[in-house]
Amino acid sequence: MGEFRIAAGDYSADIVARGAGLRAVRHGDRLLTETWDAAQVLATEGGKPPLSAGLVLAPWPNRTADGRYTFDGVDHQLEITETARNNANHGFVRTVEWNLHEVTDRSVTLGVPIGRHPGWPFDLTLVAEYALDADTGLTVTVTVTNVGDTTAPFALGHHTFVRAGDADIDDCTLQLAGASTLPLDPERQLPAGDPTPVAGTDLDFSSPRRVDGVWMDTPFTDLVEADGRHRNRLTAPDGGSTELWTDLGFGWAQVFTADPAHDQAFPGRGRALAIEPMTAPPNALASGTDLIVCAPGQMWSGSWGLAHHEAGAT
Repeated sequence: MGEFRIAAGDYSADIVARGAGLRAVRHGDRLLTETWDAAQVLATEGGKPPLSAGLVLAPWPNRTADGRYTFDGVDHQLEITETARNNANHGFVRTVEWNLHEVTDRSVTLGVPIGRHPGWPFDLTLVAEYALDADTGLTVTVTVTNVGDTTAPFALGHHTFVRAGDADIDDCTLQLAGASTLPLDPERQLPAGDPTPVAGTDLDFSSPRRVDGVWMDTPFTDLVEADGRHRNRLTAPDGGSTELWTDLGFGWAQVFTADPAHDQAFPGRGRALAIEPMTAPPNALASGTDLIVCAPGQMWSGSWGLAHHEAGAT
């Protein structure tokens, strides 16, 4: 069926080969992510979880306007996959089967060649390792390798929905690392200006704030560093919290609120919160902003993770 369960101490995680999808992370019986029915998703060729929950987004996350970009002086036209907004969306690997490289009790490693596609004449491979530690929780390490003979662009994201046990997100507080947000055109969800500071705005989550009533589909940047990481935390009323951290290679986080009022409910939960680690903002292939450029034979690697903290833990 292409699903793997790993465990270490009180932590466990379920990963599927389709899209290298992170289906669930738990600490004991406490969910740290939203989850979904793997059998239902895998029963359909090309099927994906609700709202792409847990999937790897590559070789670009988010949107490329009109599917057009220029790299090394050559114009490229990607297939339009978000027809209502005329964008190319979330890359090529979220609905394909990844290959199993290795599995142990505590880790699973999956890999996939991105392949060539219309508008994508580059040869990159991806490897994603999901590893659990009894003390530190889940670490996800993604490595991209340019196996071709030409320089290639690249950006990466992971569509991660976080939760703090069974608490409704509207009863939780949220703290984000982002000191700035990138304004987006609400019609096409494309950049509409330069990043602006969050201080004093409704999007200021630099200190813990209730999520109640807040709707976001917003790229955050200028991420504050703490001990070599960017840290975001969702805290339940009982004081227990879920931390999503990234290393410094992820300079962006797209924060998205699934919301029935916006016709995007998460099944069985209604409102839900995604904190999506990204190496680059929307439309990075076209803008070049924070785009990773890999020479032939070059590798890039980045990590992010999830951990549970008991009430009162820092």
